[in-house]
Amino acid sequence: MDKYMFPAVFQPCEEGGYSIYFPDLPGCISEGDTLEEALAMAKDGLELFLWNMEDDKEEIPEPTPPEKIKIEDGNFVVPIIADMKLARAQMNNKTVNTNVTMPQWLKYKAEENKINFSQLLQEAIKQKLNI
Repeated sequence: MDKYMFPAVFQPCEEGGYSIYFPDLPGCISEGDTLEEALAMAKDGLELFLWNMEDDKEEIPEPTPPEKIKIEDGNFVVPIIADMKLARAQMNNKTVNTNVTMPQWLKYKAEENKINFSQLLQEAIKQKLNI
């Protein structure tokens, strides 16, 4: 499935911000300093959690309708939509660290000229592979 909607429970924290959990997905938690950040973090957390479930071949449960979620006073429920098509593409395009060996003088010269090693290496490899 490419899109999922799961209800998230937002708990305002005494020190500010929000703690978030998904009742249907034990262990899927997040937090944010502001409501805007918390909403974005909830979406990212949900997509990562579901992606891991898919990767591990785990069955994704049916979400509980938001109106059936029992919450404590002060908390509130927000339906969060996970766009798994986009999330899968992003997860499969994660960057990785790669060590590069070069003469020390060349490294110093490149740093003096503010050359971004990662960007240059990516461009050179793409050019070499004609992609």
